[in-house]
Amino acid sequence: MSENPPVTGGDAAAPVTDTRAEAADPRMSIDVVSIFPEYLAGLQLSLIGKAVDRGQLGLAVHDLRDFTFDRHNTVDDSPYGGGAGMVMKAEPWALALEHVLAGGSGEKPTLIVPSPAGAVFDQRIAEDLASRKHLVFACGRYEGIDQRVIDWAGEHFELLPMSIGDYVLNGGEVASMVMIEAVSRLIPGIIGNPESLTEESHEDGLLEYPIYTKPAEWRGREVPEILLSGNHAAIARWRRDRRLERTAEVRPDLLARLTDLSKEDLAAIERFESER
Repeated sequence: MSENPPVTGGDAAAPVTDTRAEAADPRMSIDVVSIFPEYLAGLQLSLIGKAVDRGQLGLAVHDLRDFTFDRHNTVDDSPYGGGAGMVMKAEPWALALEHVLAGGSGEKPTLIVPSPAGAVFDQRIAEDLASRKHLVFACGRYEGIDQRVIDWAGEHFELLPMSIGDYVLNGGEVASMVMIEAVSRLIPGIIGNPESLTEESHEDGLLEYPIYTKPAEWRGREVPEILLSGNHAAIARWRRDRRLERTAEVRPDLLARLTDLSKEDLAAIERFESER
């Protein structure tokens, strides 16, 4: 590593460059720290990449190894107390996060650390994070990051350990990409048609209804007749019923949390139960 860390995370090893300079006033800035910056290249694609190009979203990926000083760019060491695996060292992480802080707006950023021990990420959390100005993702590897730097970071960031499910990944990159996509698409202006957000799975606690397009008949399978009727009220009710039915079958735990079901909803659920 050079004596001074690079100003951006966008070097030859990191396909995702720092776009905050180009974005005059992005709605959100996102920094990601990883030992595999090329892993995040997918963020350049589709809606997120377009939002970055338009200046709506600032994005920088930083290589943790740029914040080491030995010739091997060492970021890990054996755990105190013994045990399998390696632990990511505190100092490179502290230097990387200090670098992110120095390049920020001065407001306290939100630091998200993907971890099986974190709170479970869901749509409500995505909506909350979409209102923030600066998100930072710390992609751990091996057995995780030295707890001391996590504790230190809690003094400088709003610290949010976060899990995307009850399983273990090799590192935090995939989880970070999942959360970045879920959050960024909720930022006003990122999705071309904002109305499409209102009927998606989990948006109001229900799963999405089945969807169809042309042709009306395909390999002997027909689109439900109601969708061809032009009766918008009947279509809306059919879609609502299908959402209730699908949620009752696949995620009854979600249905049990809802407290604002109408009489029509309750009657539909009772009908589904009697037919099963």
